[in-house]
Amino acid sequence: MDIQAGVAQAASLLWPELTGAVPRLINYSENHTFLLAAPGGAAYTLRVHRPDYQDSASIDSELAWLGALHRDTDLPVPLAVPGRDGRLIQQVTTHDGLSRHAVLFRFIEGAEPSPSDDLVGLFGVLGEYAARLHAHAADWTRPSGFMRQAWNAKSILDANGLWGDWRVAPGVTPAIRIILDRSSDQLQARLGRYGMAPNRYGLIHADMRLGNILVDGSRVSLIDFDDCGLCWFTYDFAAAISFYETSKTVPELKAAWLDQYCAHRALDPQDIAEIDSMILLRRMALLAWIGSHAETDLAQTHQAGFAEGTADLAERYLAGAIWP
Repeated sequence: MDIQAGVAQAASLLWPELTGAVPRLINYSENHTFLLAAPGGAAYTLRVHRPDYQDSASIDSELAWLGALHRDTDLPVPLAVPGRDGRLIQQVTTHDGLSRHAVLFRFIEGAEPSPSDDLVGLFGVLGEYAARLHAHAADWTRPSGFMRQAWNAKSILDANGLWGDWRVAPGVTPAIRIILDRSSDQLQARLGRYGMAPNRYGLIHADMRLGNILVDGSRVSLIDFDDCGLCWFTYDFAAAISFYETSKTVPELKAAWLDQYCAHRALDPQDIAEIDSMILLRRMALLAWIGSHAETDLAQTHQAGFAEGTADLAERYLAGAIWP
């Protein structure tokens, strides 16, 4: 039994809305995501979690924030659907015999934007969304037992980082390792001085890349809060340019993002000055991710030259600025 067959078998038992629905795999990176069209015409997406990444307490905390965002804002974010037993988190047994966490969401129309699109206006929207998410998170009283991972210099750059060890990623030659070791030391020093005051560090989306954006006409929706956690607020810009940090369009996208972010939530000069640190920190996280997720299409798409590009960014960072 493959994972799709296992999902098909479990879906109608766990969610009454899915009786007769046939799942179709639409994404696999950290988790498996399926599209299910119910016989009545409604559509849903089912997220089947990667084993040993997020536990039930962490997923429950993610869903608590999504529920609060639906209650308190009009931001277009996913809405989870409870199962027959009223719980949002269900268990699906897959082809390997493992019981995996699964969450059903109402389907959101739209398509992922392409890097070749005119992204300036979109990055203005993302800047606004980030500011509003951060403002909500800062004011929201987290429920008892709330628990999400922290994305900081240690949890990203250490050998046992959340996404793996960048040192063993494809393409990290001894020469590149020297450059990245130096930049890692400087990153940790700068971020240590920058600090984690609540006006600059808190709960964020943490993976607001193009693959987690759906555009449907003028409507822009933000999906996949699976990596949400504690981090510096401007890391959400760095996540937005994931895999395209070396593009010459970055300064224009950064200006559009900052313009709308600052229209909804204040940043001070030091916050803006450390955006380069966020870009390199995110790039190092992605380098580790490519190494630890080599079986995914996304990692394979970006693997060639990624370590070399990361070293180029690191050299610019060490010289004073990645982007003006």
